[in-house]
Amino acid sequence: MATPLRSNRDFRLLWLSGLFAVLGSQMSALALPLLVLRMTGSAVQAGAVGTVSVCALLVTMLPGGVMADRVERRRLMRLCDAGSLAAVTALTIAVWYGHAPMVLVLLVATSGAVLSSVYGPAAFGLMRAIVPPDQMSTATARLQARTSTVKMVGPLVGGALFGVHEALPFAAQFLGLLLSTVCVSLVRTRSEASSRAGSVLSRRELTAGLTFLWQLPYIRTVLLVFGLGMNFAFGALTFTALAVFSENGASGLGGGFVLTCVSAGSLAGALLAPRIPLDQYARALIVATCWACVVTAAALAWLSSALLAGLLCAICMCISTIASIGFLSTLLTVTPEDRIGRVQSAAGFLSSMVQPFGPLAGGALLTLLGSRVAFSAIGCVLAVSAAVVTLAPSVRAGATTTPPAGEPEPKPEPKSAQEPEPEPAGTSRPAPDSAGPGAH
Repeated sequence: MATPLRSNRDFRLLWLSGLFAVLGSQMSALALPLLVLRMTGSAVQAGAVGTVSVCALLVTMLPGGVMADRVERRRLMRLCDAGSLAAVTALTIAVWYGHAPMVLVLLVATSGAVLSSVYGPAAFGLMRAIVPPDQMSTATARLQARTSTVKMVGPLVGGALFGVHEALPFAAQFLGLLLSTVCVSLVRTRSEASSRAGSVLSRRELTAGLTFLWQLPYIRTVLLVFGLGMNFAFGALTFTALAVFSENGASGLGGGFVLTCVSAGSLAGALLAPRIPLDQYARALIVATCWACVVTAAALAWLSSALLAGLLCAICMCISTIASIGFLSTLLTVTPEDRIGRVQSAAGFLSSMVQPFGPLAGGALLTLLGSRVAFSAIGCVLAVSAAVVTLAPSVRAGATTTPPAGEPEPKPEPKSAQEPEPEPAGTSRPAPDSAGPGAH
């Protein structure tokens, strides 16, 4: 009988590791642009930090997945933590002594994004070895609840620490990374692909995850419509709501309330997900999310109350989070163990590549057409997405639990004579049976 998650020592350590790391990254995500703004007085340079970080993450996502299928995953996570510690230490010292050049700030932002693109697929691969398939949706929900909570708390803590001294958020991030490294080091389970991926720069390896996703009709359709189309449109919707209910910048109270409701909805969805049989209602939840967003866009075109707008956005985000958890757990289950890094990074890449353009589109529509027409146009995009996931035969058929037929298995690379043998899984304690990933 599988060990319950609450008694699964390695899962608890993996959960805590992510808690410390994500909390630190959320604090620095706010503190870095504030630091640049204080040093230079330039909003453009402050915004460049986020742009560089997002670009670096997108460029390195697919190679990061290949790395997670080449190197023992716990070892890879420890290396990423060590690299992050070195970068944050250098920045903390520089800020403490009052001299943090822009080059160093951009280097830290870039290295953090690059290491995150490797760490994420490795963490999901390790979780696949730690958590049995029948507990995957619950484990994914707990990870999402952790992340949602930290996203609500982290910026507040980071801002408060920054107000005391510029170096304190980065010192706190250093402490979080150190604790994260300790937690990962205490995990006993090992996770290494049975057939190692080839070169990180190989086009075949970089596209292996995308190829696998494309050959599963249900996964392909949901990612293209729910991952790309809905992410883009919902990003435009929330930004437009932020601008409208902030009275175009005159007051941040209404817009801030809407964004708080979105975060609260995400947390509520993560807490509710373990109580729902996601394997039975995965498609229904995806369809419900799409139509709930359509109704919300239509309502926002006529509403003037930030309270009602926030509640509608919270409901959408709650249902969306539950649906996303169900989809992610399905993806983790159907993906072969030796390709989990590449598939997870490919899914994350597809879901993330359009997110930066949603707010831009929302802002353009609001400026050119006004709030009512902007919400209506966004609602039309959402309606098309909802119609596709409702009527598409591939979505109605559901996910297959077997890899695509006829796909050649990658050949394992010969090991170097100098390369040490990896520790067998469960050297200290047998890993849960997870024979059969997920987005970062």
